[in-house]
Amino acid sequence: MSVLVITGTGTEVGKTAVTAGIAALARAEGRRVAVLKPAQTGLLPGEPGDVAEVARLAGDVTTRELARYPDPLAPATAARRAGMATIHPADVAAAVTDLDATHDLVLVEGAGGLLVRFDESGSTLADIAWAVNAPVLIVAQAGLGTLNSTALTAEALQRRGLESIGVVVGSWPLHPDLAALTNLADLPDAAGAPLLGALPQGVTKLGSVDFLAVAKRSFSPWFGGEFDPETFAAQFAVQ
Repeated sequence: MSVLVITGTGTEVGKTAVTAGIAALARAEGRRVAVLKPAQTGLLPGEPGDVAEVARLAGDVTTRELARYPDPLAPATAARRAGMATIHPADVAAAVTDLDATHDLVLVEGAGGLLVRFDESGSTLADIAWAVNAPVLIVAQAGLGTLNSTALTAEALQRRGLESIGVVVGSWPLHPDLAALTNLADLPDAAGAPLLGALPQGVTKLGSVDFLAVAKRSFSPWFGGEFDPETFAAQFAVQ
């Protein structure tokens, strides 16, 4: 696999932290990594966006952002309000092809959830994943409600013939409640794919060296980490 699309079950679920963690682990293995953000919303020109955060946490990675819109809305809506051009799957596919030629791993980070619209024709991150022929990683919340949103995302991927490689909890709480604890066992069923990691809450406050150490513990060996879902769950006693 040289291209991976990263989607969330919604907004603010930890996609950028997960993207940075995967990038940091790949860099630690000596791989050349590129991170592509097709559309960044909610920021003005010059303000640091998601790719800047990935570079801060992961280190020496190539970053590219194709479009930026000031309003914190879905890309298609934000583009319409700003009177700006939208991003189409073909634009993203061209950028991925370009980056893939000179990198070992290209990570494509979505905006919000899987079916958020990028253009006036209704194209979504699912269409982008199809256009670049890449598998998808689901980033989910830890607590109550996550099973439904994860299952809906997985079903949408399946109906479109897209491969879901697994699910990662983007922000594991410092004090997990009963819902979060039981979700460790239930998320793989909801996703129809394995639990491949759980990043602790607040991990983005770390510097790059400490972040890499946490990423090593928090991601599956599939990404170069040490995370084992059964060992992780065994730390917590569920009555």
